[in-house]
Order: sequence, then structure tokens, then C-alpha cells
Amino acid sequence: MSKKAIKPSLKNPFAPQETVEFTIPGEIPGKKGGYEEAMKEGHDLIQRPIKSVSIAQIEKQHFKKRMTVWERIKVLTEKEPNVLFQNWGKNLDGASLVTGILNVNGRDVALYGHDFTVRAGSIDATNGRKLALLFQMAGEKGIPVIGMNDSAGAFVPAGVGGLDGYAEAFTALRKISGVVPSIMCMFGFNAGGGSYLPRQGSFVIQPNDTFFGLAGPGVVKSVLGEDVTPEDLGGPKVHGGSGVADLTVEDEVGALRSALQLLSYVPDNNSVMARFQKTSDPLDRKTWEINTLLKKAFNSPTGFNTPFDVSIMIQQICDHGDYFEMQPDRAREAVTAFGRLGGNVVGFVANNSAVASGQISVDSAYKIARFNRFCNIYNIPMIFMEDTTGFLPGREQESRGIVQAGRAMLDSIVDIRTPRILLIIRNAYGGAYASYNNYPTGADLVLALPTTRLAVMGPAGKEFVYKDELRKLRGAVKDKVKSGVQERVAAGMDAGEATKDAEKDVADWLRIEEAALNLRYEKELMNPKEGLALGSISSLVMPTDLRKVLGENMNFLLRHYKPGPMQAIQREFH
Repeated sequence: MSKKAIKPSLKNPFAPQETVEFTIPGEIPGKKGGYEEAMKEGHDLIQRPIKSVSIAQIEKQHFKKRMTVWERIKVLTEKEPNVLFQNWGKNLDGASLVTGILNVNGRDVALYGHDFTVRAGSIDATNGRKLALLFQMAGEKGIPVIGMNDSAGAFVPAGVGGLDGYAEAFTALRKISGVVPSIMCMFGFNAGGGSYLPRQGSFVIQPNDTFFGLAGPGVVKSVLGEDVTPEDLGGPKVHGGSGVADLTVEDEVGALRSALQLLSYVPDNNSVMARFQKTSDPLDRKTWEINTLLKKAFNSPTGFNTPFDVSIMIQQICDHGDYFEMQPDRAREAVTAFGRLGGNVVGFVANNSAVASGQISVDSAYKIARFNRFCNIYNIPMIFMEDTTGFLPGREQESRGIVQAGRAMLDSIVDIRTPRILLIIRNAYGGAYASYNNYPTGADLVLALPTTRLAVMGPAGKEFVYKDELRKLRGAVKDKVKSGVQERVAAGMDAGEATKDAEKDVADWLRIEEAALNLRYEKELMNPKEGLALGSISSLVMPTDLRKVLGENMNFLLRHYKPGPMQAIQREFH
């Protein structure tokens, strides 16, 4: 038995040896000269970015459960990439960064990916320029960008040059923001500039077992003396909850597949619509499941106060029930998602009563605002689905700036130029209604279900509407208790016990009377009738007809919408 260590290899020992001959097929080879030598050198240069990396470096990448940049490209497309600046750098190996053009389902996509097997994917002045050129070309040609980030940050030996490289890339990416959409995948361990750059993009996708942040755990330990794991400092749970990452997924393949799926919902640039996709799902399909959902919820013991998951309604409205939710790990009281309705891409913004009664918090307000602005820039029509009792009150929300966050959401709604429809599902109270895509804030159409409860205030409004009756009821409590005590004492009950019993009876009586006023308030004022009479609601729609009514109205609005870049004044916003 041989004691010689076996070195691992990625080569197939049974594969025939590859030989490259620089001759025309069928040509009888003659004497080789300078031409063949030049061709061989050229072929080696073309292959150098791929084949110059040692097997040991590739194995290190695989040991960390990561793919190489070239393997990641093959997940995105089966077609060969058109690699740009492939021999950039003094070593003619691409300088740890791959840039190119991919053909993804017939669409041109600008792609960059850090090659961690070369210098840990770090950035210096030269490949920062390389990245900037790719961004500039994407903006000029109007094609979307996909980034595969796997970088240790600036290349330290390059000194200030590495910082200049990042600064040039930052600037170029910012200049195409709002011109073409960009989707950034986070792989490996990224810190500093390796985190700032991708977060400049439209969307960030982060798999498990990855990190990105201002600084790594080592820096945090040395500066603050704090022990923290990469997962707790900048893992997907942290960034998914804060909204820094728009999507968190299981692994690298999941991230790349999610990027392709998201790409199918966004347009190439700000001058066109997202691509129409013909569907076999009839627009007039009855949405019986929505009817069943609402019936079971509102006929339950808790009645119209019963929460339910609004994403079920979105699913039933979309073509074949297919939709793509953004920031699903953040502020679940609001749902933001892309879907298709009759083949057209639509952005959905919905209050979700299944979480915190759908009340709008600081996080959900910013989540909605950011989604609105993306749809507005890239010509994506929107459907708002309202079911909220208002903004979430309290010291914690005020200290975090709920007024500013609410303003950001309101501003983003007022600024929308794309076709938009509001559907009121149930609750629409006070300031939340006033700032949630109604006719005064620019909605093209406002529809409502018969279950709508549109009012200035919720059930607490009875305190103002029926204040005289309530004052009379509460004023009678003292006399009723006194009368009840007298009756019980006269019947032979102990005075102390008589007082307790009388107070309990009167409290029950008052509770019943106030409940009756609650029901009266809900029946008389918490309904769609006043909204219909004032024109605040265009019309009622039955739950089973939601897909048909929304689809037909959206098709009408889209027939009269001309996509293009934003031309209006860009107002201040947070």
C-alpha cells in the first residue's frame, strides 16, 4: 500500500486530454510559426481568469459551502457570459472581479461578481474603475444589474487606491439609481465598502451563513470590547428584520434563483414597463376563497374584530396565485409584494390584520414608503389594500419617530404617478385612511368591500357621537347602586354584601348599555354608506368578483398610461 499522500484534483482522469489546434478544419498542418504562437498566447490569456486559480483555492471556497464566481454565473444562465475587461489588472487575471453581460431569458443583464479565490475578492483603484465602467454602461444601455458580492473589502496593500476604487464605484452606482434596477446577492463575509456598495442597489438578497456590515466581530471586539458572533452582528436575521436585506434565503443557489425570480417582475429601466407575461388564468375567475376567508373570520365569535392574513387575498387575486413578497421578515403588519394581474406586473401594498391589527408602525411605514418609490420610478402600477385601525401609538413609537415615518409613507403615496387603485377591505380609520391612497391623495379608483368600516374613529368614537347618552348612563350609576343597596338591605342582606352585589349588577348593566351603543355606532357610522354618498368610494365590489373588477379597471388605466422616466419636481423626503 502506497504511503504517498493523494492530492485531490478537480480533473476527470478518464476525460481525453484537451488539445487546442489553431488550424482550419480539414487543413493539412504545416510548419508552425509566429502566428500559432500568438494564437496560443491569446487563448491562454482568455482562459487565465478562469484557470489561473489553484485547485487549493477552489477547494477552500467549496469547503466553506460557497461556489466560485464562475459556478454562480452558471446558476443564472446556461449561456456563455460575455465577459468584459477579462484580463484587467497587472496579473492579467481580471483583478479579482468578473464583469460581463448575461442573457437571461432573452434579456441583457449587466453582471459583476467578486472572485474570492483571487485576493479574497478585494477592491483596489483599478478594479473599482472596472466596476464603475460596468455601471455606466448599464445606465447608458438601459439594462438591469445583478451583483454577486463576496469581498473582503478594500485591498489593504493598495493603500488609498482601494478607497478610491470604492468611491468611484459608489458614485457610478448612485448615478444609475432610478435609471435601471439592481439586485445584489450577498455571499461570504463582506465588510466596509463590501457592504455599502451592494446596499446602494435596489434590492439585497442574503443567504444563511453569510455576513455583511460596517465592521466585523474582530473590529467590534477591539473597539468596544464586545464579543459578538457574525450571525448576531450582520447575519440574515439581523438584516432581514431591519430591512437592510430585502430577502433572506437558505443558500447561494436560493439567492441566485430568487434574483432571477425578482428580475422577472422588474423592467429593464425607467422608460419601459415590466414585461407582460401571457396567462391562462381567466381574468374573470371567481375568487371564492376570499369569500370563504372573510365569511369564516367575520362570522366567528369575535366578529368584525377577527384578524386574518391578507396575503391569502393577494394570492387569490394574482395570476395562478403567484406573487413575490418583499421584506417578508420585516414589519409583518404590512405586506409589500409583486404579482401579475392579467399578465401585467402590479405592486401590492396591504395592511395585514393578522399582525398587530394591521396598525402602521415606524418599520411598516418605511417599508411601504420604500416599496412605493421603487414602483413609482419604474412604472409599476399599484393596488393598495386597506385594513387598519390607524398608526401604532405609544412612547416607543414616538421616540423612534412615527410622525416622520408616517410622513415618509404619505409623501411616497402622494408622489405616485403610476396607475393605482385602493381597495378597502374592512377598517379605514382617521389619519391612516387620510394618508393611504384615497382620492384626495391621488388614487385613480377607490373600491370597497361591503365589510368596509370607514370612519373618523373606531369604536372609541362613540364617546364623542353619543356623549350625551353616555353621560346620562354613567350619571345614573350612583343612584342605581344606592337604590339596589336599599332593596337588598330591605330584603335582609348584610349592608356590606348588599353594596358589593349592587355595584356588580350596575357595572354589568352599564357594560351592556355601552355595548349596545357600540353596536349602534358600528351600524350607523362604521360602514361604507357615507363614503359612497360623498364619493370617497367609487363603488362596492363583492369578494368573489375581486380579480375581475381589479383586473378590468387596471387594464383600463394601463391603456392610458405612457411609461417614462420621472419628469416632475423631486420633493424633499426622508
